[in-house]
Amino acid sequence: MAQSFVDSKIQAGKVTVFLKPSCPYCVRAEGLLKKYKFKPGYLQIIDISHHELMNKIQDYLMQLTGERTVPRVFIGEKSVGGCSDVTELESSGQLQPMIQAIGALQ
Repeated sequence: MAQSFVDSKIQAGKVTVFLKPSCPYCVRAEGLLKKYKFKPGYLQIIDISHHELMNKIQDYLMQLTGERTVPRVFIGEKSVGGCSDVTELESSGQLQPMIQAIGALQ
């Protein structure tokens, strides 16, 4: 169930963030991404904090990305990491072109 849940959320053309709102790194990553002008529905924020399969979702994210922690950010179907990775991509000027390349920005 956890695998099908995660796999159904990760889509080419969209940015998907798995997070917990109580996590300061999650809040920071979400805020950084929300600075960009996404097409409606192209930034998916998936709160797993109250999901009945939360631990299994994180276990599957570990299998998929090598990291169990949140946030886990996917640009299209590619995992780009967590908060520090997204921050580094933005600082180096690589984040916006990656999001533009999948057609998610207005």
